[in-house]
Amino acid sequence: MPPLLVALTASSKPVTKPEKYARVRINEAYVRAVESAGLVPLIVPPSLSPEQARAVVDRVAGVVLTGGEDIDPSCYDAHRHPATQKSHPKRDATELALVEAAREAKRPLLGICRGMQLLNVALGGSLVQDLGMQRPSDVPHSLETSRTHRVHSLTILERSRLAAAIKQKQIEVNSLHHQAVDELAPSLRATAYAPDGVVEAVETRDDWWVLAVQWHPEELIDDSKPWDRAIFATFAAACDKMKG
Repeated sequence: MPPLLVALTASSKPVTKPEKYARVRINEAYVRAVESAGLVPLIVPPSLSPEQARAVVDRVAGVVLTGGEDIDPSCYDAHRHPATQKSHPKRDATELALVEAAREAKRPLLGICRGMQLLNVALGGSLVQDLGMQRPSDVPHSLETSRTHRVHSLTILERSRLAAAIKQKQIEVNSLHHQAVDELAPSLRATAYAPDGVVEAVETRDDWWVLAVQWHPEELIDDSKPWDRAIFATFAAACDKMKG
């Protein structure tokens, strides 16, 4: 049986001197993590129409929503906070369409960082636009310089997909975000929390296989702890079951 294809979302980089060309880009860590689980990544540009998004989903076994830019607050009917960074409207539209197509087709979906936030918005939730200004705490949520370091703990709810995958009640994770879930979408349930109450994982309440996490497990697959590799392995198993 050939390896399964999964859609892996990308961002884009505008033209800046001395570069001459705009680029579609994705961190290699996502590619390595997906490949390490035995899957073949299909890089999806941030420019698809809803019809093209459905065509992609029809051809893959699952969808991975990656990290990146802040989502445009208009997507969840909010005014832009001064600390909200520049958004990527075409990427927002592409990924909202991918979530809708994945839901219709019941394709397994894994969300990472922005991917979890995008999923929550797509299903009717909202976001905290800046934790430092709106929900200040001592938990280090935004440590871009520590991508491969575990910087805070989180508690995982029992009888959740995340608990089944990791087989732990508490773990430590890296943390590279300044936004977070605020109002949770009705079809989602929170399954992990940071010590300050920030939602760190969500999943669907029904039989559509969805798991989304706020940290970056793709950066930790070479770590001695098996937790993050287990997330990708569990996603791969769900994709295999769907195609089987």
